[in-house]
Amino acid sequence: MSRDLKKIIHVDMDAFYASVEQRDNSRLKGKPIVVGGNPDSRGVVATCSYEARHFGIHSAMSCARAYRLCPHVIFVRPRFAAYQAVSQQIREIFHRYTDLVEPLSLDEAYLDVTINKPEIQSATWVAQIIRQKIKKETGLTASAGISYNKFLAKIASDIKKPDGLTVVTPEQAEQFIARLPIRRFHGVGRVTEKKMENLGIFTGADLRQHPLQELGQHFGKAGEYYFNISRGIDLRPVVPNRVRKSIGKETTLAEDTVDRGQMLTIIGDLAERVAM
Repeated sequence: MSRDLKKIIHVDMDAFYASVEQRDNSRLKGKPIVVGGNPDSRGVVATCSYEARHFGIHSAMSCARAYRLCPHVIFVRPRFAAYQAVSQQIREIFHRYTDLVEPLSLDEAYLDVTINKPEIQSATWVAQIIRQKIKKETGLTASAGISYNKFLAKIASDIKKPDGLTVVTPEQAEQFIARLPIRRFHGVGRVTEKKMENLGIFTGADLRQHPLQELGQHFGKAGEYYFNISRGIDLRPVVPNRVRKSIGKETTLAEDTVDRGQMLTIIGDLAERVAM
């Protein structure tokens, strides 16, 4: 990568909650498991093992549907204290290489390694070392994406999951984005995807054909974002932050969370209580 460009790594743990459960319980290894609610309730899947994903099970799916797809799937109640402890181990590894770490949840984070503590020039090398350290010290695998901005690094980390590493160089970015299905763009949900398809936008190449003014008319402030990322432009910096703990007593939550899997499980639990 050019010296003028940032070197960004996005690290994403593979099926994090499920992998911790399989690591800690040998009877679960190689088995389809769901971490979440109960199949006879309104609980939802927080995450599932890759063995379960072969049956079409995925996060946010109802546990009842997961059971119908795979009657022999094993349901495991989440142990957030265990996941948080492992997450702290992983973040400690990140900070050996850079203090510019932006956690997105317990199991993923952005790292800016443009300037890093070991003074390693190759961001790919840094990412590979970090993945090896995570495997050695936690027994878990992580996938990583490396590029010159957050948008591309995040998408790249998902390309070769699980236990994969993908690099998108500035020279590769235009072609990489052009082939990318619009649903893979961060920030494009089902509603936006349908709206874009109605405009004839199915890939990054299609999106790039639409001028800024038109995208602004259809998508408001997000139009500029879509215009820029279709051209590989994402100037967002990696911003170090911490998940803040709650000290309030007026909610059912013991602490604040930005972790999607944890929120899904909590929502599922609330639904079960309402139904009782």
